[in-house]
Amino acid sequence: MHPLERALARTVWWLVPALAVSLLLLAVPRADDPFGLFLGQLIAITGFAIALAVRLSPLAADPSGWFADSSWSPAAKRLAAASAIVAIVTGAVALLTLASSATLRLEPSLQFLQLLSAMDIAWTGAAIVVGSYLKWGRPAAWAGGLLLGVFCVYSIWRYLDVVGFTADGGWLVSGSDLLRYVIPFDVVAAVMAVGLLVAGAQSGRVIEQAKPQS
Repeated sequence: MHPLERALARTVWWLVPALAVSLLLLAVPRADDPFGLFLGQLIAITGFAIALAVRLSPLAADPSGWFADSSWSPAAKRLAAASAIVAIVTGAVALLTLASSATLRLEPSLQFLQLLSAMDIAWTGAAIVVGSYLKWGRPAAWAGGLLLGVFCVYSIWRYLDVVGFTADGGWLVSGSDLLRYVIPFDVVAAVMAVGLLVAGAQSGRVIEQAKPQS
């Protein structure tokens, strides 16, 4: 089976049960103050994204199956394979976020904020996980992903704690507070994600260790 097929199959095995569980959120009462529901949902989705990225990371360790007929360098193949995994994780997180936000019955603008937040965490978290896995191995992948998750969730928590919500529980947009509490965190996370993904793609350490076991 092609590595892309394996990645998609593993993602479906994770996503379908998660979507089924999200239906249970219909039983959660709609709160006047959505602060706790929003953050709880974001934390759960962040955990899903990091765990899925760790699960898929080994598929990027040996990119020969992805681009068997390509003349790209091994580093370029690893980078392309890792980027594909990041895209798959981000897509799965987007679907899960849309479903769970709908079943929680969040106000539409707050659902949009949740989608933006979750996808931002998903792509940066997955990039850090895959890059760390390729360079240092699974423990570093878990550590990097979890630290990124805490880093990004904190920025959203801080913004909502300071700004609050609209009268109907929607996203209260404050440009100055976004610039203060959210965007700097996003920029740092993006730089770290791209840097680690490139560094991991250039590293052959994990691949050299994995070959004798395959």
